Amino acid sequence: MDKPVATQNEPYATEVEKGETYYWCACGLSKKQPFCDGSHSETDFKPIVFEAKESETVYLCGCRTTRDAPFCDGSHSSL
Repeated sequence: MDKPVATQNEPYATEVEKGETYYWCACGLSKKQPFCDGSHSETDFKPIVFEAKESETVYLCGCRTTRDAPFCDGSHSSL
């Protein structure tokens, strides 16, 4: 698997809690999108780990082409 799987062509609006650690699925194979469920184990991909700085809605990439992983940077608009 050379490229990650795009799971949707828009971001996932996701509620996060300040101080909590999250694991964004970088491979696109997880059944718990946008978060990792370990499905990457047969690939070279690893989840992107981030800690929420605030309790808020964040927009996590669904197309897997962002240059600001795990956050959407609008790259899906040019696909």
